[in-house]
Amino acid sequence: MPHQAFHGTIPDDRLYCPRYDMWVAMAGDGEVRVGATAFGLFLAGEVIAFTAKPRGAAVAMGRGLGTVECRKTVLAVHAPVSFIIAAGNDAAEEHPAVINRDPYGAGWMACGPATAWAAERPGLLDAVAYRHHILALEPEATFD
Repeated sequence: MPHQAFHGTIPDDRLYCPRYDMWVAMAGDGEVRVGATAFGLFLAGEVIAFTAKPRGAAVAMGRGLGTVECRKTVLAVHAPVSFIIAAGNDAAEEHPAVINRDPYGAGWMACGPATAWAAERPGLLDAVAYRHHILALEPEATFD
């Protein structure tokens, strides 16, 4: 079967963690919302189950904030920044297809107050830099 190149969206209104292919949106109140990027989902395959850690769990950058089950494997979802989980996306846990369909909207994974934003923010990429990162890995990639 021939390789299919990535084609998807990388919105300009958030930041990206290239190591874990996760996005971060910062609200004005210091709360972050995080989720998997379309490129990360392309690499992992279709998500068929998602479970977030419980509310109140402190998650350090790079540590697991939950798990996803794809057709081939179960993967840890690594936090792109450190935060305390105020909420996991219950709707995505109940209907994980929303993560595949709308990763930047209804398919978010967890949210809560950031605990080391000033120190960790410089390691995140804007959308332009993340697109360049994807193109370095997948030269045939195209974006909406």
